[in-house]
Amino acid sequence: MANIREVARLAGVSTATVSRVINESGFVAEELKERVRRAMAELNYRPNNLARSFRQNRSFMIALMISDISNPFFTSLVRGVEDVVKEGGLNLLLCNTDEDPEKERSYVEVLIGNRIDGVIMAPTGKAQASVEAFGRHGIPVVFIDRHLPGMKVDAVLIDNVSGAYEATTHLLRLGHRRVGIITGLENVSTSQEREEGYRRALADFGVTPDERLIARGNSRIEGGIRQTQALLSLPPDVRPTALFTSNNLLTIGAMLALREAGVKVPHDMAVVGFDEFESTPIIDPPLTVVAQPTYEIGMRAAKRLFKHLRGEVRGDHRPVVVRLRPQLIVRESCGARRSSSLPPGL
Repeated sequence: MANIREVARLAGVSTATVSRVINESGFVAEELKERVRRAMAELNYRPNNLARSFRQNRSFMIALMISDISNPFFTSLVRGVEDVVKEGGLNLLLCNTDEDPEKERSYVEVLIGNRIDGVIMAPTGKAQASVEAFGRHGIPVVFIDRHLPGMKVDAVLIDNVSGAYEATTHLLRLGHRRVGIITGLENVSTSQEREEGYRRALADFGVTPDERLIARGNSRIEGGIRQTQALLSLPPDVRPTALFTSNNLLTIGAMLALREAGVKVPHDMAVVGFDEFESTPIIDPPLTVVAQPTYEIGMRAAKRLFKHLRGEVRGDHRPVVVRLRPQLIVRESCGARRSSSLPPGL
């Protein structure tokens, strides 16, 4: 295995120069940096990150804390983060909190103890103390997917209100007036914002929200099953004719419950879900969904974190919150033909 002396010899520089390039310390001319990097690549030289971490009090690692590793939403998002982190010469550590504040706190203690360089996280609803702990140790944090009220933290999010508004409006334009919603944990901003978009759409169509049609629970498949069953148990004159599910796992649960109950989609119940995933085009019927640019969320969050790591963001900066726009993809589950246009003025 190559060592630092061989790299220096091939690059035609001193070992001290190689060390400064590796550790990003001291001034080195760009031309010399490039020679050192080429020599490292040619010799397949990998710096000893453990030794570097002790010298610089760094781990050379980024942590990505996600709320549910089984949720397909995170698959492409993780890829977006990983691509940027690898390009930046660091390593990625994945932490799954399962929406459990205690598990989240446990991870935070471990990450702080191991001198993590920075954190990208989808916080639980009770993550304030954890985020503050990172701040006390000078560890920058960027939120993804959801935010926490009052926390001055950069975030890359989705415009959940507009996405839910568009989904609900689509069902209302198709003639439905009893539109039910299945939403997730009440203390998570994504659930709150998607319910807000749903309510705004009803108001704009002159429909008074029926609280019996608003089903809240956890954000997993079993929650979708349970809440759909509850909606189906309502009296026929109250039961919804259309359903908006506020994440992909809830959508799967709802479809399972509808099939088990013999409810045909979209003939008996129109369905629109929030989140595109691999199976949505091939589920029977193919699902109408609000798609999120998940790769871009991860990529932009990682790039923002690197700005902190490079010292380009002041500690007292005003938080930068980016909201990306989702896209409604119309398929058969809502009862509209994929290529059909909606009536003008609706």
